[in-house]
Amino acid sequence: MSVDNDSAVPAQHQRKIIHFDCDCFYAAVEMRDHPPYRDIPLAIGGRPDKRGVIATCNYPARKFGVRSAMPSSHALRLCPNLTLIPGNMTKYRDVSRAFMAILAEFSDHVEPLSLDEAFIDVSSSDAFQGSATRIASHIRERVRNELGITVSAGVAPNKFLAKIASDWHKPDGMKVIPPHEVESFVLPLPVEKIWGVGKVTAARMHELGLFTCADVQGWSAQQLQERFGRFGLQLYRLSRGEDQRPVEAREERLSLSVEHTYDQDLPDLASCLAQLPRLEEELQQRLARRQLLEQIQGRVVKMKFHDFQQTTVERHLQRPDSDYASLLTAAWQRGLRPVRLIGVGVRLKAAATTQQPQQLSFAW
Repeated sequence: MSVDNDSAVPAQHQRKIIHFDCDCFYAAVEMRDHPPYRDIPLAIGGRPDKRGVIATCNYPARKFGVRSAMPSSHALRLCPNLTLIPGNMTKYRDVSRAFMAILAEFSDHVEPLSLDEAFIDVSSSDAFQGSATRIASHIRERVRNELGITVSAGVAPNKFLAKIASDWHKPDGMKVIPPHEVESFVLPLPVEKIWGVGKVTAARMHELGLFTCADVQGWSAQQLQERFGRFGLQLYRLSRGEDQRPVEAREERLSLSVEHTYDQDLPDLASCLAQLPRLEEELQQRLARRQLLEQIQGRVVKMKFHDFQQTTVERHLQRPDSDYASLLTAAWQRGLRPVRLIGVGVRLKAAATTQQPQQLSFAW
């Protein structure tokens, strides 16, 4: 276990945000319940003969290059001794609920990102004399003792920095970025750490001589906007460690979908259209269970071809060609080749949010 802890530094008008990320969550739960799994390469995922993919894996497996979202067949080639199990989502959801319940004891502002990851705003908490560092340490200890898994944490004045910090000493570690260290922390960060900078954007930035946040800081907001459009303003702010987004206490679903990967490629449009009734029925059932039928504002079809190329077609409900058959036909015409996956989904109406960032004293 590694901890990067700093002494308490008072500062005014700052928030205290913690990002928690459970370490190899599904695998960690299985290692907890099955001790023989702890020291061997382990992955949770689908069967290789059914085109399964890896959901997560433990750290011994990662040493062989196994990663999440990797085809199971490729993972087994990299690590022939890999133990591959299907997993138990019911059990993982139960552990996740217990994890989130612990976080909720310390703040009303908890924003789950997935089953094993969440932001928590403890700016107004009086636990441990308001120390975000001590709150994070206490929660990590409780998760270890009560749930039998480990969780890494990042403590910072905003979500952007907290997210980066939680990955700093993984697994089973903690990184604290006090307000007075923000400037020195962000300067050497590679641009790939900035939210929204993927491989394509990173390559473009490298061509312009932008490799670190310090490089980006050398450009004005206007220069960045001229090169990167609206995203340029985000680059300007995040490269300086600025992020005013609040921790959203209420999880708001903006989309819902179902998808199916087929054992045998679907060879033509007719065979794809034949799958729609089953997919639409499953989607309708999920929407009804969640009471979301009245919130639909658009329909989406996702299609992945046999060569793993993927396309998505989306239409607003008011358009005459917004039925799933029309969307699927449009998607098929973009590839005109065998299909391995079809997904259908909806876009949901977003509720307006009025929550504002808290401006409170920052105790570390």
